[in-house]
Amino acid sequence: MYESDAGLLAPGRAGSPAETATADSAFLRAMLDAEAALTRAQSGCGLAPAEAGAAVTSAAADAGRFDVRDLALRARADGDPVLPLAMDLAAAVEPDIRPYVHRGATSQDILDTAAMLVAVRTLAPLLDDLARTGDAVARLAAAHRNTPMAGRTLTQHAVPTTFGLKAAGWRALVLDARDRLSAVRESLPVQLGGAVGTLAAFEAYAPTEDVDAIDPGLPLIQAFAGELGLAEPLLPWHTLRTPVADLAGALAFTAGALGKLAADVLSLSRTEVGELVEGRGEGTAAMTHRSDPVQATLIAAAARRAPGLAATLYGSLAAEDERPAGAWHAEWEPLRELLRLVGGAAHHAAGLTGTLRVVPYAMRENLQLTDGLIVAERLAAVFAERIGRRRAGEVLVSAADRARAETTDLADVLADVLDEEPELAGLDLGELTDPARYTGCAGPLTDRALDRG
Repeated sequence: MYESDAGLLAPGRAGSPAETATADSAFLRAMLDAEAALTRAQSGCGLAPAEAGAAVTSAAADAGRFDVRDLALRARADGDPVLPLAMDLAAAVEPDIRPYVHRGATSQDILDTAAMLVAVRTLAPLLDDLARTGDAVARLAAAHRNTPMAGRTLTQHAVPTTFGLKAAGWRALVLDARDRLSAVRESLPVQLGGAVGTLAAFEAYAPTEDVDAIDPGLPLIQAFAGELGLAEPLLPWHTLRTPVADLAGALAFTAGALGKLAADVLSLSRTEVGELVEGRGEGTAAMTHRSDPVQATLIAAAARRAPGLAATLYGSLAAEDERPAGAWHAEWEPLRELLRLVGGAAHHAAGLTGTLRVVPYAMRENLQLTDGLIVAERLAAVFAERIGRRRAGEVLVSAADRARAETTDLADVLADVLDEEPELAGLDLGELTDPARYTGCAGPLTDRALDRG
């Protein structure tokens, strides 16, 4: 018994706008839209009767009359679903209109155009979710502009930073993703070239012997693009796969940008860190102490899968001849899965950042885990001005060793050191060892990042 893909093993995209926008029914809708638009464009350019465009559009409007599963099975004969769909669409119109269904086009014209339509329709809610995410992290950055926390490098405490700066960094990546996807969305083109990209069939069907004077193929591309609201390509791109590669790159970047945010949330929400809590996280009946970062987990999973899917699409750039055998076909499923993954990740990111809970007191406590050593860089710079770089290093290493051995705070050890080093007399150890006073330009950098629209 045939069952549709309900997303049982894909919680990252299940129920998201991207899932609906990339379903089999959505691709069917896009192919029907492409077929109808092509006939309307030919009617508008004088290559088909005016009533042909209206009749095909009317027949294509009822997607329910076309059996997706039947089309999929019949697609095995020709390698793609366009020909069986064109046959069914032609059967749905009057006999005198049938010659104008799919006339002059090749299957790749329709399926590529449909893929671009699906992409545009998927990117609309995806961009909305990125906007929501960007707004949410902007609020977090502003609210925690001066909230100190440990900066970590190679998994270890380095020097202090602020949560505001971290959130501002997340926002910068989200806006970078938004800009790339917006630019790609505006550039996605129709595909129209006929058998080998020369548009020859449309000239052959032109109602005049002087086809050179009319050159009907070029205005037809423009009209076709106008009917669908897609860009007009410079050339037919059957084996010039820039649109797909650009889309793949922007989607993979977006997955990575959101993956960075998710990775930070996962690290900072560990029980022993506790600096962030996913607002919708829940434990289990047996482990009620947990607050599982589920949305961050699903985003992280998408970020790991997206590069491989994009790699397949980049690999299809190496397509032979004027229409390829296999390279084009290899794109369909990875492109859809990439749209689904990133659309789902963006949807989860909007939910995650909108409910993310920041725990400033945990950040303050964690800043003390190294007993003041997190500000050693600052102390080294201040001491070096008075006693030289080498001696400053010796003093700090000795003080750090003693602090660890005695399990005491570095400031307490340094109080004794200052008595032994006259050049260091008068320094305010309370101020110098306060992590909140060593965050550099974190505040102004956060402000600068938030000025970006």
